[in-house]
Amino acid sequence: MPAVQEHRFQVSGMDCQSCAAKVETAVGRFKEVSDVTVNFATQVLTFRTPVDGANPDAIGDAVRKLGYGVEPLAPRPAASSEHEKFRVDGMDCPSCAAKIETAVRQLPGTSDIAVNFATQILSVGLDTAVTPPDAIVEAVTKLGYRTQHLAARDTVDPVRVRSRAAEIREDQQPWWRAPKARLMALLLGTGGLGLVAWLAGHSEQWAFLPTALIGLVYFGRRAFAAARAGTPFSIEMLVSLATIGAIVIGASSEAALVNVLFLLGELLEGLAARRARDGIRALGKLIPRTALLVDGDATRAVEIDTLSVGQVVLVRPGDRVPVDGTIIDGSSDVDEAAVTGESIPVPKSPGSSVVAGSVNTTGALKIQVTRRVEDNTINRIIHMVEEAQATKAPTARLIDRFSRYYTPIAILVAALTMVLPPLAFGADGSTWFYRGLGLLLVACPCALVLSTPAAIASALAAGARSGLLIKGGAALEAIGSARTVAFDKTGTLTVGKPVVTDILPIDGTADALLSLAAAVEQGSSHPIARAITERATSAGIAVPAATEQRAIAGKAVEGRVAGEHIEILSPRHATGLGYEPDTHPTISVLEESGKTVVVVAKDKAPIGFIAVRDEPRPDAAAAITRVRQLGVTPMMLSGDNRRTAGAVGKAMGLEVRAELLPDGKLQEIARLKSQGTVVMVGDGINDAPALAAADVGIAMGGGTDVALETADAALLHEHVGGVADMIELSQRTRRNIAQNVVIALGLKAIFLVTTITGTTGLWLAIMADTGATILVTLNALRLLRFTGREQDRTTRDRSTNLRPVEASA
Repeated sequence: MPAVQEHRFQVSGMDCQSCAAKVETAVGRFKEVSDVTVNFATQVLTFRTPVDGANPDAIGDAVRKLGYGVEPLAPRPAASSEHEKFRVDGMDCPSCAAKIETAVRQLPGTSDIAVNFATQILSVGLDTAVTPPDAIVEAVTKLGYRTQHLAARDTVDPVRVRSRAAEIREDQQPWWRAPKARLMALLLGTGGLGLVAWLAGHSEQWAFLPTALIGLVYFGRRAFAAARAGTPFSIEMLVSLATIGAIVIGASSEAALVNVLFLLGELLEGLAARRARDGIRALGKLIPRTALLVDGDATRAVEIDTLSVGQVVLVRPGDRVPVDGTIIDGSSDVDEAAVTGESIPVPKSPGSSVVAGSVNTTGALKIQVTRRVEDNTINRIIHMVEEAQATKAPTARLIDRFSRYYTPIAILVAALTMVLPPLAFGADGSTWFYRGLGLLLVACPCALVLSTPAAIASALAAGARSGLLIKGGAALEAIGSARTVAFDKTGTLTVGKPVVTDILPIDGTADALLSLAAAVEQGSSHPIARAITERATSAGIAVPAATEQRAIAGKAVEGRVAGEHIEILSPRHATGLGYEPDTHPTISVLEESGKTVVVVAKDKAPIGFIAVRDEPRPDAAAAITRVRQLGVTPMMLSGDNRRTAGAVGKAMGLEVRAELLPDGKLQEIARLKSQGTVVMVGDGINDAPALAAADVGIAMGGGTDVALETADAALLHEHVGGVADMIELSQRTRRNIAQNVVIALGLKAIFLVTTITGTTGLWLAIMADTGATILVTLNALRLLRFTGREQDRTTRDRSTNLRPVEASA
């Protein structure tokens, strides 16, 4: 392997875990960078690169662009550990994931252990010289889970890189072929024979004993393995102890029933978890397996995994687009509903970008591949959602801490129930022993531990299918608790494509004024600059060359044209320089009509005004109304002048903070954060510092790289109403979590009382645990029905049921 080096940077300005995740994601996008970690507590970024690989200074600059301070720390040679991944089948709930994590942590040479229950993936930082991957497989298999080292499968064909979507398509084993399903069949079979024997007059104790023993062997082995691996109070241990106790007191029928019901609960949990994963699996199915590769004058069908950047594919009308790319020939309307949630097909022509999974509706297209399949938009969305599902929400972390104490205390209470009444009060020993066994089963925390992750996983999957990408449970919970949503104006509440409306020369002609302004603005990506240069181009005006061009952020741009010093200034900056008062009648009239005005000056003397207007998005006003109805205060933060921003804000019923430079936006965000949780919505490019400073940053980027990578959440379409959808989804999720906690703890409390009083027995105790788990899971799955108001219902139904279209020659 090539020599690698560890790099460390001190990153200042991170004020929450979302900031750390944002930095980690941005750095992870660099090629040849691996093992990226951000320690929020110490504010240290760590990553590895080949010794002669990626430039760490460029990575530091990328982090600075997110709005954080970056200082390099002394590098040190990297250790010999590597990150290994394993697929672990059979995890039914987060308790299983915690059990596996504890077991792997006992092994030497392991670090950075992460078990993603949603994707069934175990990731381990592993020093293979100390512990080989096979040792991990063996340790996890002993716990009762089928385990596969993913590297072995992924390196079978070194030429082909597998996409996450392809892996998802293959993860389709029928539930009835799982080991637990076969064990259930065995238990039901032996239990049925026992029932026949009992009805024929044989002893109940002996008739159901085989069923109880089979269950005891299965769960007992898993309990013993978990105890050796550091989890002594597992649910398998509780069931095994209850089974042994029931057999000892001659209640083998109840022991058998306990095992059958518990296994049934695990099977149903697995099916529910599979249903939640189907929300993301549906995205993976959108990508066709093959594409029509253009080879000279002919086409041939190839597997999409073999396509390289720069190759050209043909997409016929009705076909699904197989790759992310750029159209080089043909025009068509492309339906992107299944990927971005955009309900109306989007016109596309040469030069337009298209995303994999969208549907070509009208004309044939030739598309040049711009990303390999494993890096296309859908695969990145899948990866981000899976990573988000792996992160624990604040409520989940609180419940995990609670459950660590709850189970041992419950076991202690069960033991005291068995011994205290007989010893202290002379009560019947077998009666209280039996009740103590029931308390062991009531002690299982599965439903409680599952209450938050199940809801978070369902909500994240539902959001992704509706074009709402939320990067983790912490962000999802925070959005629902927001007190204020701050919107940027340009490109967020407005279309982001201003057009020139007025050219008013003080001296000379309008064409001459526009020519000078366009010369200085050439090469700038600022929306106003693009509006001026596009107007000059469309009018056929010759644009001279400019030199010494320089931009003053938020204030002006300047340069020299034919030896003359030309400036394009905001009215406020022009006033500060003494060029022209911003109360000039022309400026006032234009701004009060919602237009943005710039002053054009030559050799420090104003020569005219140019006004542009950026139209509000059609759904912006309705979206703002919905945000307010959801109990959140919307406001607008803009760098534009007060009159223009005020005109836009008034039309939407928004409180406005205008004339804010980038540092002014940060100060306003800080002020709002002192009053409660703040969500900032921007375009993901110019607003990166403000997005980073808010509790949650939401980027409206239409699926662009920047929107996907920089913010805590992103709208994959261009509808402001998606912000309201995101808030509504978050609020529903918070309510769902609260309902789940009440169900889990409420049933425990009820059956705690009924078990101690002898009203219910062992089988009802296990039914309480299984029933609570099933109710919690089913309640969480209700969130998968969320679709958001921004999509047309028929389009949503169609997009979620679309099948991949296979290309053929």
